[in-house]
Amino acid sequence: MFAPPPSARSVLVVEDDERIRRVASRALRDGGFEVSEVVDGRSVLDELRRSAVDLVVLDIGLPGVDGLDLLHHLRREGDLPVILLTARRGETDRVLGLELGADDYVTKPFSPRELVARVKTVLRRATRGQADRCRFEFDGLVIDTRTREVLVGGRAVELTVKEFDLLVHLASAPRQVFSRSQLLQAVWRSEPGWQAEATVTEHVHRLRHKVETAPARPQRIRTVRGIGYRFEP
Repeated sequence: MFAPPPSARSVLVVEDDERIRRVASRALRDGGFEVSEVVDGRSVLDELRRSAVDLVVLDIGLPGVDGLDLLHHLRREGDLPVILLTARRGETDRVLGLELGADDYVTKPFSPRELVARVKTVLRRATRGQADRCRFEFDGLVIDTRTREVLVGGRAVELTVKEFDLLVHLASAPRQVFSRSQLLQAVWRSEPGWQAEATVTEHVHRLRHKVETAPARPQRIRTVRGIGYRFEP
């Protein structure tokens, strides 16, 4: 788990080129953000656990751990907003980055004002999305996305990060059928070619044992044979 962000907006700049890193950090500080910096992918996770961060500005071409591999790992951990820094000719990397769950990208060389504007836009969008659906209440089941708490019959239930994210995704669209592939993309920010669909099946199994009255005859998380799962309100 990463440290929760403070009320002040904080941005982590991940860039090995000192000049670019200095330009980006200075622009963001002038834009009113708290800024921390790291120069390689191996330092990112340590920094995120040590410091509270609202958004990551991530260079794709990092030494050591590749930026796209790092993005994939971040998306498996949660929904921390990420803006990619990419080479102007790197269209394939930009497309792959967006498919992996990047919130936006900025091409190099970039305008400092554009970078700040894009950071503000992504943070506004993330904040608005969180505010739209903070609490779900069904008969005997309460899901609070702000506190990441789940109550079943008034009793608190402990879920893992991915169990909670899976439950929220299903509950946010009652009766909509999701395939295992769709759930891999939405919750794990992954695809069947990268991660087995059995991951979804196992998490659904564990989730049912925590939120269903009769896990063997689930009433909330229903299997749609041959397709996937849907949530019954």
